[in-house]
Amino acid sequence: MSAGTAAAGQVEHMLRQVTPGRYDAYEALLRALATPASGQVWMLLWHGQAGSPDAQYGNMEVDGLGYAPCVTSAQELSASGWNRSYEVVDGLEVARALYPDHYGLWLNPHAPGGGVGIPWLDLRRIAGGLDRQPAGPLRLSEPAIEIPQFYALLAQNAHRTPAVRSLRRAWVQPALGAPYLAIGLDVYDASPPAVDAVRAMMRQSLGAVPDGLPVSTVAMSDEHDPVAMWLRANSRPFYDREAHGAVAPPATAYGYPPAHRG
Repeated sequence: MSAGTAAAGQVEHMLRQVTPGRYDAYEALLRALATPASGQVWMLLWHGQAGSPDAQYGNMEVDGLGYAPCVTSAQELSASGWNRSYEVVDGLEVARALYPDHYGLWLNPHAPGGGVGIPWLDLRRIAGGLDRQPAGPLRLSEPAIEIPQFYALLAQNAHRTPAVRSLRRAWVQPALGAPYLAIGLDVYDASPPAVDAVRAMMRQSLGAVPDGLPVSTVAMSDEHDPVAMWLRANSRPFYDREAHGAVAPPATAYGYPPAHRG
């Protein structure tokens, strides 16, 4: 068996396990795509040849979202009837190329049942590391748990940390894994000293969190993070430096590193 055949076999095996509600099988498919040894796909080119500067992936729209179609093996390519060019690439590589433009990946759209779509948010997880970001679809809401001591201490420490503009909060329930409290960090300054100060602020505040409650942070400047997007659209800050009338420090940069577990 060639390396290409083995790679295709792994993706196709995982693809056959995916059914509605089987998030564990879907995660296994994402892991296969994210692994260079097993994650090759055959991208269908609407224009140009593989490797040429004018090469363009095909595109399709499902429920208002854009996807680039692909197939999972040479056999599926033949079965699809595609008569234009194609390009064999690692799933990790194509994930990095597609997600910034909010395009997903659709596997074997010619197959009975229409194949399986990987939305751009999951391609972002593949590109950034599946274990670093929660498994979707996410259920997001205002936190119902009452922990006023933590919020008060965090707001107090934020007020002493000039890099922090505001703080928001959300309760996140991933498709797989434990729910957790997310703190949205909106900052003025992303210089290394400011980043260290914000991390210190979180460490100093986590002592007021009840045992067993996971807390994570998310950068409000991250345009692609689903938790940050929800916070921007649906929440108000529980701490806002400018609402308190404080003078904002000069903005040397904007943003914060990717979300990390508290």
